[in-house]
Amino acid sequence: GKEFLMMHLRIRYVNTGTVKESGEKHKGSVEIPNLSEENEVDDTEINVSKKKGEGDVLKDLMRTEGTTKVREALRDYLTALKTEFTLGMILPTKAPVGQELATERKPSGSTVQDSVTPQSLDIVGVKIPTVRIQMREVFKSPAEELYSIFTKKELVQKFSKCPAVIEAEKGGKLQMFEGGVSGEYTELVPGQRIVLKWRCRSWPDEHYATVALNFQDLAAQSELELECKGVPVSHEESTRQCWKKQYFEEIHILLQQSKDNME
Repeated sequence: GKEFLMMHLRIRYVNTGTVKESGEKHKGSVEIPNLSEENEVDDTEINVSKKKGEGDVLKDLMRTEGTTKVREALRDYLTALKTEFTLGMILPTKAPVGQELATERKPSGSTVQDSVTPQSLDIVGVKIPTVRIQMREVFKSPAEELYSIFTKKELVQKFSKCPAVIEAEKGGKLQMFEGGVSGEYTELVPGQRIVLKWRCRSWPDEHYATVALNFQDLAAQSELELECKGVPVSHEESTRQCWKKQYFEEIHILLQQSKDNME
C-alpha cells in the first residue's frame, strides 16, 4: 500500500531535429530513480544520459529545457495515475455509508456485498471494497471433535500438512500454510464457536477479515457454519477456495483416516 507509486521510470527520447545542421539523430535516456507521490515533482531527481558520439549540445539541452518538460509530463502522469487508481478501488454504492446492502448474489446467501465502512490503506486513504462470504459444511464427527481440529496444534498440522502456530486463547496468534494464512483468536466457546481475525498473505497489508465458525451437533455429525466478513472483493473466489480446498476437504480426509484407523 505504501509504495503503490514508487517505481523506476525510464523514458527514451530520440531527437528527430538537427544539431548544428548535422541532420544526425541521437539516442539517450532519462531516468527517474525516485518517483513517488510523497515527493514533489520539482524535487524529483532526473538523470540524463546519451549514447556515445557527438551531440553533447543535445544532452545539455535535455538537462535544462528537457528536464522542465519531463517534470511537466510527470506531474500529469502522477495525477492521472492517482485518479485511475482511486476510481478502480472505490466502487459506487447506492446505500448510505453505515448501511449494509441486503442484496445477496446467490439464493443461498453465500455472498453479500458489504458497504459497512471497509478497512483502509492508511497511507493513501483508499477504502477497500469487501464482501461477506457464508459457507456451510457437514462433517462426520461430533462438534467437540471438529472444534479441536481448529484449536489443537497437532490436529491443525495434520490436516494442513505444515507446521503451524496455534495459540487457542483470546489474543492468541494463528499462522498456517507456511505463512499463507495468519491471524488472531478473538473469541472461543469450546465445542460451539470460534472467532478469528484472519488474512491471506496476498491481501493488502494489515487488512484482516473477521471469521466466525459456529459448530452445531447433528446426532453423529456436526454442521460448521462459516461467516467471513471483510474479504477484499478481488480475493473473494480465492478465499472461498482456500476454505473449501485447504480446510474443509483436508479435514474430511483427516476424519476418514481417523475412522479407518479405529476400525
